[in-house]
Amino acid sequence: MERLPGKAALLIIDAQEGFLPAVFEAPAAMRGIERLLTAARKAKLPVIFTQEMHRKEGVDFGRELDGSEGVHCLEGTEDVEIAAALRPLDGEYRVVKRRYSCFFATDLDLLLRGLNVQTLIVCGFLTDVCVHYTCVDAHQHDYYVRVAVDAVSGSTPEAHEASLRAIQYLQSAAPTNADEIEALLGAAIGR
Repeated sequence: MERLPGKAALLIIDAQEGFLPAVFEAPAAMRGIERLLTAARKAKLPVIFTQEMHRKEGVDFGRELDGSEGVHCLEGTEDVEIAAALRPLDGEYRVVKRRYSCFFATDLDLLLRGLNVQTLIVCGFLTDVCVHYTCVDAHQHDYYVRVAVDAVSGSTPEAHEASLRAIQYLQSAAPTNADEIEALLGAAIGR
């Protein structure tokens, strides 16, 4: 893999307690996310955590419940908490979102521009929902996207693979893995 274009940030999408039982092979994806988080912290990259969170009254679900999802990620519940192994440190960022895309009705784009970020290293849950729609919007906002395929997981293996193919259609260099990202970040800090 070539070096990352421009300044990069690690975007950890919805690695929340409530999603861990909902994705296939969650422990393997969590190991990848943990590796990326460690590498990003060593390289002093900006780290951004997103959290899907809905008001307990349900007023912000919109059409989200029209599909196969039930009520989920209600504020004030353990489900919205970032997975214990990944707790953000001081100086790392959180973006609360009400919809699938991390860009929709949030300040993510403003934050990225303020940090002068051009490339998003993406990991988290669910590949076929929030990861996919965030990568599409990142592409439409002219960011480079790199998805660590071993640090994301979806609702099913088939949906996961289909979403990765769709993301690669937009940016052919998008698929990567934790090994490649660790090597790039390690080289950038002169290991």
